[in-house]
Amino acid sequence: MSSSYLTKPVPETKPAVDEVVRPWGRFRQYANNADCTVSLMEVKPGQRLSLQSHTARAELWIVLDDGAQVQVGDEVRACRAGEELWIPANERHRLGCVGERPCRVLEVAFGNWQQADITRYEDDFHRPEQGE
Repeated sequence: MSSSYLTKPVPETKPAVDEVVRPWGRFRQYANNADCTVSLMEVKPGQRLSLQSHTARAELWIVLDDGAQVQVGDEVRACRAGEELWIPANERHRLGCVGERPCRVLEVAFGNWQQADITRYEDDFHRPEQGE
């Protein structure tokens, strides 16, 4: 795919996560004043996204529920709530739900988020290799 989708800088490594402690507890800032797109993905039990990659963005996935199965590169593993995964630009990745309830993942995408940037290698729904 053409790199014409790349209009914003894409970090090669996971950006720093700031942890701020307060008397009542703490919070973590994943993209403090950063140019990014935040999405909440929810996958139904037994379903999965396409095996895909993006040229113009890298993604930080924060698993919110047990039951998520994540593939990054050739590694496939079950993830538990609270795990964080860094997905560099151009890396093949996939999210699925192997639990009995839907699983959610918070995605913080750095770079230029757009559906046209998707390249699909496998897709259960027979969608086109490129784009939406």
